Amino acid sequence: MSNTQKSSAKVTDLRSALKLLESIPGQLLRTDEPVDPKAELSAVYRHVGAGCPVLPPTKLGPAMLFQNIKGFPGARVAVGVMASRKRVGYLLDCPPERVGFKLLEALDHPVAPVVVKEAACQEVVHKGEGIDIRTLLPAPTNTPEDAGPYFTMGMLRATDPETGEHDVTIHRLCVQGPDTISVFFAPGRHIATFREKAEKMGKPLPISINIGLDPAVYLSCCFEPPTTPLGCDELSVAGGLRGQAVELVKCVSVDEYAIAHAEVVIEGEIMPGVTVREDQNSNTGHAMPEFPGYNGPANPKVNLIKVKAITTRRNPILQSVAGPGEEHVSLAGIPTEASILHTTHQAMPGRVQNVYAHTSGGGKLLAVIQFKKSIPSDEGRQRQAAILALACYSELKNVILVDEDVDLFDTNDVLWAMQTRYQGNKSTIFIPGVIGHVLDPSQCSDYSNEIIQRGTTCKTIFDCTVPWPIKDKFKRAQFLDVDPAPYLVPSTKPLDI
Repeated sequence: MSNTQKSSAKVTDLRSALKLLESIPGQLLRTDEPVDPKAELSAVYRHVGAGCPVLPPTKLGPAMLFQNIKGFPGARVAVGVMASRKRVGYLLDCPPERVGFKLLEALDHPVAPVVVKEAACQEVVHKGEGIDIRTLLPAPTNTPEDAGPYFTMGMLRATDPETGEHDVTIHRLCVQGPDTISVFFAPGRHIATFREKAEKMGKPLPISINIGLDPAVYLSCCFEPPTTPLGCDELSVAGGLRGQAVELVKCVSVDEYAIAHAEVVIEGEIMPGVTVREDQNSNTGHAMPEFPGYNGPANPKVNLIKVKAITTRRNPILQSVAGPGEEHVSLAGIPTEASILHTTHQAMPGRVQNVYAHTSGGGKLLAVIQFKKSIPSDEGRQRQAAILALACYSELKNVILVDEDVDLFDTNDVLWAMQTRYQGNKSTIFIPGVIGHVLDPSQCSDYSNEIIQRGTTCKTIFDCTVPWPIKDKFKRAQFLDVDPAPYLVPSTKPLDI
C-alpha cells in the first residue's frame, strides 16, 4: 500500500497527525505508564525510536504519546512525530524519497496565512500575576546534565519592528523561572535581527512560542536563507504544502499572532538589554543534547523572555524532540534538501536527481547528491553542484556525490560507491577556512591548528561518481526483472531436511 493510500486522512494539526499515525501499524505507541519529564521520558524514547546519533543502543521506531506525566495530571507529551523519513512521508501524503520535492513544490506555490477571531489554542487562558510555567507545562529535561527543562519544539513568531515583516523559527528555549525563558539564537537568525532592532529602540520584542503543530508548519519554519530570505513568510510554504492557509489568531497579552491550531502558546516579550547564563539554575556547564550528538555547552549570555500569558487547547499535548536523532534530521534535513534542489535545478536543470541530508550529519552537516551525467560536458558539473550546495547552505560541511544508479538513501550503497568509484587523492576536494555550523565541536584550534577562528571549518567534496569517459565500464550487474511477491508467501508444508 502506498503512502498516498495510507494518508487519505486530512492532517491539519498535531491531533489529526497523531490520529493518522495511529491508523498505520507501527507508527504510534501510546503509553499510560507514569513517566518523569526530568530525564526519564527522553531516556525511554532513546530506546524506542530516537535513532542516530543518539548514543547506542537506539533505533528507529514509532512516535510515542506519553499519557501519564508525573506531577502534571491530565498532561500529555508527544515525541518522535517526525522521527523517520517514512513517517514524514505519511504525514505529507508523499513517498518518503520525494519529500524534498514536495517542499520544493510548496515553495513555488505558497498560500499566505489568514487571521481568524477564535482559535482552539485559546480554549484555556492563563494570564496575569502568578503564572508558573514549571507547574503548568511538563517541559522535558532530556538528560541529567541539561541546564534545565527545555521547550525543544517551540516555534517562535515575531515581527520586524521597522518593516512589519514576519518570521517563524525554532530556537533553544530553557525554562529559567516561573515566568522567564531563555532563548539561544544561532548567528544569522532573522528573529535575532528583529530583537536587535527593538533593543536599539529601547523596546521589548513581542513573540509567541507555538508548540504542538501540524508537521507541515514545523518543516516549513526550518527553511533558511537564501531559499527563504528575510521577508519571506515560511507559513506561506506550510500553506502550500497543505493547499490551504495556516490560520493565525491575535495573542491575548502581546501585539503578535499565534498559530490557531497550536496545542500550547506561550506569549511574551524578549526583554531589551537583559541576558542570563543559560545554566544558571543547574551549573552543569551544559545546555542540552544538540544535533551532532553531544551535549551543547551552556551559553554564558542568552536573551530572556518575560512570559505574559499561556494559552492552550483543552487537555493539551506538549510536543517535544529528544535532542539529536531522526526527528531533528527530518526537521532540518528535508528543508535543506529542498533548498539544494531549488538552487541546483536553477543552475543546471535535470542533472541533480535527488538530495539526502544524511542522518549522521543531523540533517545539516552531510548531504548526498545524486547526479546524472548524460553528455561529455556534464563531467565536472557534479562538482559544481556540490559547490552550489555548500554555497547556498552555509551550515553544510561535507558532500558525497553519487551516480544515478546509487540509492542515496541506502548508506551501504553510498559506501559501496565510495569503495569502487572513488580515489582519495583524485576524488576529494578540500575547501578550508569556510564558515560552518556553530555547534560542530570539531571547529576549533584544539582539533586542528589550521583553524584560526572558532566556527570555521574545512568543507569537503567526495566525488564518488564515475568519470564520463569510462562510465560504460562501471555498469552494475543486471539481474532479471521479476515480481518476487508470489515467492514471499510462507510455505505451509513441514520443513523436510
